[in-house]
Amino acid sequence: MREFADVQEVAQAKGARLGPTDWLTIDQSRIDLFADATSDHQWIHVDHEKAAAGPFGTTIAHGYLSLSLLAHFSPQLIKVAKPPKMSINYGLNKVRFLQPVASGSRVRDVAELSEVKESEKGLLLTVTHTVEIEGEERPALVAESLGLWVP
Repeated sequence: MREFADVQEVAQAKGARLGPTDWLTIDQSRIDLFADATSDHQWIHVDHEKAAAGPFGTTIAHGYLSLSLLAHFSPQLIKVAKPPKMSINYGLNKVRFLQPVASGSRVRDVAELSEVKESEKGLLLTVTHTVEIEGEERPALVAESLGLWVP
């Protein structure tokens, strides 16, 4: 975890590496709960028999499940001793799903503080996340997330 004294120190840290986070196991229970939450019950995610004979040999996590884990990983990437009053998810610039995450795999996040801009609303952070899969060369995804820190 990268630790900063205050928001001003973060503003000066463009290009800083953040992470890696702890590994997180993506088990079938998590995949099933995500399928229920999103009504996306496609067989590659939830049908063990059919998925075993499919292209990945097992069920896989939804791409959006993998992306949603940024909310889980972000608190493990950066800590600010004097944090902003509020941090808002401001959106995404770019997301690429590069490799499926098989059920039972472990993933973690490594990130870079790509850009920091001051605005009248606060500090806009662009963070490039790379969600890695343990034992795999290619990551699950790469995403540019935007966070607005309100003073």
